[in-house]
Amino acid sequence: MEQHQPARRGDAVWALVITSVAGFMAALDNLVVTTALPAIREDLGGGLADLEWTVNAYTLTFAVLLMTGAALGDRYGRRRLFLVGLTIFTGASAVAAMASGLDGLIAARAVQGVGAAIMMPLTLTLLTSAVPAERRGMAYGIWGAVNGLAVASGPLIGGGLTEHVSWQWIFWLNVPLGIALLPLARLRLSESRAPGARLDVPGTVLVSLGLFGIVYGLVSATPHGWTSGRVLTGLIVGAVLLFAFVRHGVRGRNPMLPMRLFRGRAFSAINAASLLMFLGMFGSIFLLSQFLQQVCGYSPTEAGLRMLPWTGMPMIVAPIAGYLSDRVGGRPVVAVGLALQAVGLALFALVMDADVSYAAQLPALVISGIGMALYFAPAANLVMSSVRPAEQGIASGANNALREVGGTLGVAVLASVFSSRGGYESPAAFVDGIAPALWVGAAAVALAAVAALLLPSRAVAGSEAPARSEAPEASEAPARVPSAV
Repeated sequence: MEQHQPARRGDAVWALVITSVAGFMAALDNLVVTTALPAIREDLGGGLADLEWTVNAYTLTFAVLLMTGAALGDRYGRRRLFLVGLTIFTGASAVAAMASGLDGLIAARAVQGVGAAIMMPLTLTLLTSAVPAERRGMAYGIWGAVNGLAVASGPLIGGGLTEHVSWQWIFWLNVPLGIALLPLARLRLSESRAPGARLDVPGTVLVSLGLFGIVYGLVSATPHGWTSGRVLTGLIVGAVLLFAFVRHGVRGRNPMLPMRLFRGRAFSAINAASLLMFLGMFGSIFLLSQFLQQVCGYSPTEAGLRMLPWTGMPMIVAPIAGYLSDRVGGRPVVAVGLALQAVGLALFALVMDADVSYAAQLPALVISGIGMALYFAPAANLVMSSVRPAEQGIASGANNALREVGGTLGVAVLASVFSSRGGYESPAAFVDGIAPALWVGAAAVALAAVAALLLPSRAVAGSEAPARSEAPEASEAPARVPSAV
């Protein structure tokens, strides 16, 4: 059965603070570098394609190793591996800040991604084990608010630090936070693990190499084209390896991701919705932050401030969304949130013009912010409640991996649409490219809303797992259930 140390008074609050800050750090570093690229190029040199790897190196290792990090936590202890991941992430941030060349910076960013991949999926399992079931909706709401704010405010924080201090401080920012969290996590988080959990070496190799091929192909698509040899090789080889991973998950003994989990409607639907949501949102934020600078003429800080009605909304709405999901269920809250996010992106596409005023953009910003906030909190709750307690670690890792792949796919696809229809030559050319790209983003999030409607009205942990008809209590959940096939 699932093992936990006895809970201490105040553990829930401390777990929420520690996991939210750690999640913020990991999520922030996805896009924090984008507005600092010109300053980095001025200091360290390199072409634009080289500079893109300061973003992609992090995304690549982060997405590839998320499921491995979750599996290691199940096997060796979630708090222990959380501390390992946090240490790696903090140390790599310091190395990135001190980098004297572009190659060193890219290498440090890759190591950052390794630390984040170990740390990030364990934040949810540690939080779940510390918070009573009846209060998890609110806890997930706050956790989701902080993570949503980090994803969307990356360009603002990166631009502000680069403009007013230096680009190195986008990395130095992580160091004091990481140093402060390490002793707190050691003292205030309770250890938990899944007894009997074994490292699935074949599954780990297949999913790691498969995701590497897919993500490498996606991040190479914009500079090299979708039909280039490296892109096609990465996508095809990655797809073959992931197919082998799926087959292993069906037939193998004790696979790291049992494919029977996807027979559950709740698990399948929320993961499909998450992938599509991040596809539309990540790609849109990537282009809109540039639109505000390239077309509207705002500085990086000014652009970030004008996105606050979108990026800041999760801090207000997500805790309310978590409360609502406890009362009425997660499905209606998530579905409405995704529908609003799709409407917001569609409104952006409709008002896109080289001379568009900020007032005309404001409704789209507000609606997108409310939609994103309504999605984040219940989505975390739905992922964790769709599986048995002993499987929550790998479920969190799988969901995070799919979201990262979705975000990478979104940047690649929307950037490809943008470059095929427009470009950076003039404000009019930029608008010609971004408008159709935003329609693609809106369509992806609308499909996510459809997927959310397939969720059961009230998901119960393990309720759809085929091996048992009733969800086990946390105290009697099996450590690992072999595949029934």
